[in-house]
Amino acid sequence: MRFLKSLLVVALLGSPAAAEELSGTLQKVKEANRIALGFQEASIPFSYLDGDQKPVGYSLDVCLTIVDAVKQKLGLADLNVEFVPVISSTRIPLLANGTVDLVCGSATNNAERQRLVAYTNTHFLSATRFAAKKTQHITTIADLKGKPVVAVSGSTNLLQLSRVNTEKNLGITILPAKDQLEAFLMLETDRVVAYVMDDIQLSVAIARSKAPADYMIGDETFSKAEPFGIMLRKDDAPFKTLVDQATATLYRSPRIEAMYGKWFTSPVPPNGVNFNTPMADVLRKALAHPSDSPDPASYEH
Repeated sequence: MRFLKSLLVVALLGSPAAAEELSGTLQKVKEANRIALGFQEASIPFSYLDGDQKPVGYSLDVCLTIVDAVKQKLGLADLNVEFVPVISSTRIPLLANGTVDLVCGSATNNAERQRLVAYTNTHFLSATRFAAKKTQHITTIADLKGKPVVAVSGSTNLLQLSRVNTEKNLGITILPAKDQLEAFLMLETDRVVAYVMDDIQLSVAIARSKAPADYMIGDETFSKAEPFGIMLRKDDAPFKTLVDQATATLYRSPRIEAMYGKWFTSPVPPNGVNFNTPMADVLRKALAHPSDSPDPASYEH
């Protein structure tokens, strides 16, 4: 009997998941043998559906690196990975209620959101600007006065547009769109004169449009360059520690340069468009010194 008990103890100690008490997301994933990744269907090149309707993108590649770390931690070589579509207005509720375990898209990390969710280390920096048709002759934020402008519902960009509209008394008619595809369509079909979004997403939308030469992006910004991060549930220290370690290791390695180049300086599916957006020095510095800070100023040094 003592021999059998000894064998059981050895077996338990040999299991990565059993060597310590699991809690939170790690316990949930272990018990279900499943991890759910929330992704945005049209947030190119961060997360979107390719020509085969398969979720792909820069942020998803980061998340899959995290999944590998979870597999190793839990000793689950055959962990099931489920992809769950989310939009800006649903991603936090779906994370909070356990439908998804990570949100892998283009989510801005700010202090307000950190009251609701946690973020891992920053993997991109982007400022909010506007895109407009050149024929509108709109070059500054002041030129938007009294005109209809679109931003995605539930996004930081919409909040920043609303704040500037109020502060400068511009009288802009703000129209919310369901997602980025709908927002750009509203600009394309002249329902609005401008589309407010992260500058990288505006560059992507224009590059993929029917007539890229018809559009411009304003030089003025609604914000400083803000950090993007992968969302996870708040107050789950063991999972956050694992996720932070996995992303820090990735960002300090040559793999992140290759991963970035795959999505921003190479042809991407489904149409082989190259966004020609080399990694900025400020992002390279941020990746070399991983941080989950929501403060844009912290990335300017």
